[in-house]
Amino acid sequence: MNPSIRWLYERVDYERSSSIPYETGLKLHRMRALCARLGDPQRGLPAVHIAGTKGKGSTAALVAGAARRSGYRTGLFTSPHLQRLEERVAIDGMPCSEMELADGLARLRPHVEEMDRAAAGVPGEQGPTFFEILTAFAFEHFRRREVELAVLEVGLGGRLDSTNVCDPLVTAVTSISLDHTQQLGATVEEIAAEKGGIIKPGVPVVCGALTTGPSEVIAQLARIRRAPLWELGGRLQCDYRPGSLAGNQPAMIRVECRAPQAEVLVDWSPLALLGRHQADNAAVAAMICRLLGDAGRPIAASALTSALAEVRCPARIELLGRRPWVILDGAHNPASLEALAGFLGEQLRPRRRFLIFAAAADKDVPAMLERLRGSFDETFLTRFTNNPRAVPADRLLGWAERLFDCCFCFDAPADAYREARRRAGPDDLICAAGSFYLAAELRPAMLADAERAEGQ
Repeated sequence: MNPSIRWLYERVDYERSSSIPYETGLKLHRMRALCARLGDPQRGLPAVHIAGTKGKGSTAALVAGAARRSGYRTGLFTSPHLQRLEERVAIDGMPCSEMELADGLARLRPHVEEMDRAAAGVPGEQGPTFFEILTAFAFEHFRRREVELAVLEVGLGGRLDSTNVCDPLVTAVTSISLDHTQQLGATVEEIAAEKGGIIKPGVPVVCGALTTGPSEVIAQLARIRRAPLWELGGRLQCDYRPGSLAGNQPAMIRVECRAPQAEVLVDWSPLALLGRHQADNAAVAAMICRLLGDAGRPIAASALTSALAEVRCPARIELLGRRPWVILDGAHNPASLEALAGFLGEQLRPRRRFLIFAAAADKDVPAMLERLRGSFDETFLTRFTNNPRAVPADRLLGWAERLFDCCFCFDAPADAYREARRRAGPDDLICAAGSFYLAAELRPAMLADAERAEGQ
């Protein structure tokens, strides 16, 4: 590993910790100080800033895809990554190279170490974290490459997230449900207040369909900051027609903005992303693109429909095989697993269904498993090995055996997948879900199997 990248991995990394000191560990003044040392690369960077419990990564990919197809040099900052750290910082659909990342980190390191020394004598302070450094690199990389539009996905929450030093043209909150409750709050209203922390004075904000409590919180924040608000189900409407995986027919969507005047944003376009919930994300993306036009970054209608029909996101109900059906999903909270179960019930009628499941210790695992009750014939419980937050498989078994008839434990995801492949016939389904870290471990083997099947 390159020494600069190794140095980054040695920093405080809350993605690898089951206990995140939210108010004390995440501090925007530290991020602002780091950016100031770099000449504030986030200032003057035209950006779209997207928060949400689920859906923010898919929405970000759709907006970036539409902007790129409209001819803009487009940066995309997302997290986490699946295979390579460089995936998180992409321009025009291409991740930065390892050398670009290493060189950028080498330029950042002296500033970070100076901040480390300054923080050492102050109680409760620390130097920049892994995610803060990576965010600063993304800003600097986008400035050096003269990006014309940057799409920024929030890492955690919104109010205190390191991306929240940007000056956005549009902000968005895709969805709000219970997740990261130890950091963001025990109720959806408290979580809404944290995610709504990205709303800026006078900057338009787009929201997915929210329940009453979160909707009222976001609306109040928008009023206080005089930020024009479009919410799905209100001024923004979306119609959805499910497709057919077996028949190779894509889902279709129609999106309409009803105020300040009626305007069709998408007129029955194919949607490549799988699942009814992705129609909501697509509608939010379409409205973001419409508002970018008002901000001087017009997105061609043909570019938007092309992005909807073509953009796919790894590990978001990703279809990787057909005989048997193989689906990989990074769903890692109750709401996203409910969306997965709904998709499977709507789209597939396999003979038998096999679930490979692993989860992180800071998640509401019983509620996650409850959302999958009745959706699978056999459940293979395991733990991912690439992050210490994993729940041991035998602990998962204590919850799962109350909900599922047939459960087995495996030491590693590869063992669970190997057994699922051995048992599954051509008319069956194998689905892996519960964590992006599980998806990261299994995806290479699943892709290799898919490539072998295509070659036969």
